[in-house]
Amino acid sequence: MSVDAATVRRIAHLARIAVKEDEVAHLQGELNAMLAFVEQLSEVNVDGVEPMTSVTPMAMKMRTDVVTDGDNPEAVLANAPQSDDGFYLVPKVIE
Repeated sequence: MSVDAATVRRIAHLARIAVKEDEVAHLQGELNAMLAFVEQLSEVNVDGVEPMTSVTPMAMKMRTDVVTDGDNPEAVLANAPQSDDGFYLVPKVIE
């Protein structure tokens, strides 16, 4: 896949980036280099490779799921600017 000058201008417009006309050729080369690298990555055989979230193996830190302050609604609502009948009152934002 190759990016032409018109595509560079369109991408810049969609991203709301001001690009001068003399920068278009440079950006075109940069985008084409990025796309060439992505095409190289698609050639790598990843059969049997497990998906991972980090390059170093690690386990998620787990904590016990304990409910706190649930039995004391007065203390929780003490932080509310306004409350009524055990609920937070918030300003209306949709007419």
